Amino acid sequence: MKKKGLELNDLTVQELQDKLQEERNGLTKLRFSHAVSPIENPMQLRSKRKEVARILTELRKRELTAK
Repeated sequence: MKKKGLELNDLTVQELQDKLQEERNGLTKLRFSHAVSPIENPMQLRSKRKEVARILTELRKRELTAK
């Protein structure tokens, strides 16, 4: 788990925003496919949500340090 935070520290703000958009799109697709027919591994939804939260946390941290 700790490795993911280090990975986000190396990205620029623009790269983080792009990654956030990709993760949110992936989460939306997973939710729709899960609503239509249950996906094999529902833990994928949780991991996508957590990844979105990690990116948002990193963006917020950078926003606060910039002020």
